[in-house]
Amino acid sequence: MEKLALEDFTKYKFISNTKFSPDGKNLAFVVSEMDVDENKYLSNIWLYNVDNKTINKLTTFNQESSYLWLDNENIIFSTVREEKDKKRKEKGEPFTIYYIINIKGGEAQKYFELPFFASDIEPISKDKFVVTGIYDPKYKNLESLSKEEKEKELDKLKEEKDYEVLDEIPFWSNGRGFTNKKRNRLYIYTLKDKKITPITDELTNVEGFKLNKGKDLMLFISNTFKDKMEIRSDLYLYDLKKESFEKLTHEDPFNYVYADFLKEKIIFLGSNMKEYGINENPKFYLMDLQTKEVKQIQTDFDYSTWSSVGSDCRYGSNSEFKVENDYLYFETTEYGNSFINRIDEKGKREKLTTQSGSVDGFDVFKDRIIFVGMRDVKLQELYELAGNEERQLTTFNEWIMKEKTLSKPERITFLGKGEIEIEGWVMKPVNFEENKKYPAILDIHGGPKTVYGGDVFFHEMQYWANEGYVVMFCNPRGSDGRGDEFADIRGKYGTIDYEDIMDFVDKVLEKFSFIDENRIGVTGGSYGGYMTNWVIGHTDRFKAAVSQRSIANWISKFGTTDIGYYFVEDQQAATPWSDYEKLWFHSPMKYADNVKTPTLFIHSEEDYRCWLAEGLQMFTSLKYNGVESKLVMFRGENHELSRSGKPKHRVRRLKEITAWFDNYLK
Repeated sequence: MEKLALEDFTKYKFISNTKFSPDGKNLAFVVSEMDVDENKYLSNIWLYNVDNKTINKLTTFNQESSYLWLDNENIIFSTVREEKDKKRKEKGEPFTIYYIINIKGGEAQKYFELPFFASDIEPISKDKFVVTGIYDPKYKNLESLSKEEKEKELDKLKEEKDYEVLDEIPFWSNGRGFTNKKRNRLYIYTLKDKKITPITDELTNVEGFKLNKGKDLMLFISNTFKDKMEIRSDLYLYDLKKESFEKLTHEDPFNYVYADFLKEKIIFLGSNMKEYGINENPKFYLMDLQTKEVKQIQTDFDYSTWSSVGSDCRYGSNSEFKVENDYLYFETTEYGNSFINRIDEKGKREKLTTQSGSVDGFDVFKDRIIFVGMRDVKLQELYELAGNEERQLTTFNEWIMKEKTLSKPERITFLGKGEIEIEGWVMKPVNFEENKKYPAILDIHGGPKTVYGGDVFFHEMQYWANEGYVVMFCNPRGSDGRGDEFADIRGKYGTIDYEDIMDFVDKVLEKFSFIDENRIGVTGGSYGGYMTNWVIGHTDRFKAAVSQRSIANWISKFGTTDIGYYFVEDQQAATPWSDYEKLWFHSPMKYADNVKTPTLFIHSEEDYRCWLAEGLQMFTSLKYNGVESKLVMFRGENHELSRSGKPKHRVRRLKEITAWFDNYLK
């Protein structure tokens, strides 16, 4: 077997967007892979036939990632294929073109076009759809113009690209750029007369919608704001026949996570955020459609309802909820794993998957469940759940297990401060020799409300283990999977979490004598970048550090990032006016004059979540104080560089990090 190489991740297959056909006989899903030469991702729709258990590739144009079933034989998907449409796109015209393809064969044909960037779509009938799309007031009259008039207007708008007018917060969003006055709007589209009817107004942002089985009622969650977006949302019921609204919001403020129809009721989940802030785990509720009476069900539930298990080997979106068989199916994160669950109207919850690892999306038809999973330190594959047994359906990434050497993480636990159990893992170097001393890398996860898992494939960690490093990682207080109280570090960043991480390193060094304590490095991204900055200002035990998409200064983060003004106030329990000294106390930049550790900073120019200014401030502080440091900035990338950045950029990132550690630890 060969060593896992740095570039091997460019050959991995990523699975997403699983959807059963209406009759349940076929499952469509998307497979994505990297094209390094073109520096992009290629995505195609595949089909799994449930009866024949065959898997076939349906599309081949390499740009089909968003689709829906129109009926049992036809799929529609959005793409841009024709040269004239590509030129329109290059000119900046907003539109979405849908093609239709029959799963039994034949070429895809143009089906219809929408004059905006559509984000989600569901059929009411074969010629009527509910759709959400980006409303931008700059383009609101474009669809009514002739071809010549449209080109003139686009030329005018091109000149406006040199200017940004901001009059609300947030004014930009990571991965989306400037968002001022843009909203995800809800529409009804009729194919026969090409009529587009807006359902929501110009200031309302729609977060999701669901149709009932009769497709005459629709639920949607939205947030309406002017000047400043508050962290809250509303729940609405829309009657498609009467074309009328009914506001169902039962408590304000409330953050609705998901809502759907269950029998003759509405099941929804969310939080009023009163006890644990914006990251509080959601609760389940049932609302009577007639009386609008609301009651909470499953009152002792204390998990997040999504998978927060980290990996750098995913691409594409996946469903995390589905109503079927009079149940709501959903995911939970518990310790370092995620599972499929279901709950009924009485609040009875069942955990359906029990194997460790992660569930990265699923779909349900009657009693059949198919999901995307990471199992046994393997990359993503499709699995079917039959009773309590899991059956692997695909082998897209099996070659890794057969051809490459991997390291299996070893789980360790210990009691941290306050007698709280902390969970972590250690990966031995590949071809480990008992009497040899090895350098080590401590990897700190982001979030902070996410987790690491011991059975989930992480390319960078496996690569470092193949390069002769011990890799160690843990889930300190602040992490997900252990309930609200464990995750709650509001106003405590850099204190109890730092203690847990340092105690973890101590325990690892006690247990594993083959680690050279004089050759340990530390790295992490986002919250992990914040903690890396914090660590090097509070200890000299690490001989090298790599701080990625980090936070240096909570005061500057408050006023410059897409989530700063509400995230900082919630997570640090202060604003620049209520307690700037507290914000400065928790800011790694305050302690930058203590740093002795050589540090590499990785940052993306368009990272509006942890803006470039954060990395620049910490880098400048270290340089000013004479510490060996370097900053590598990636243009055209955002906060997701390590997970979905352009292939060449991801390769360069990992090369820079590894070379930095090699220089100081080997």
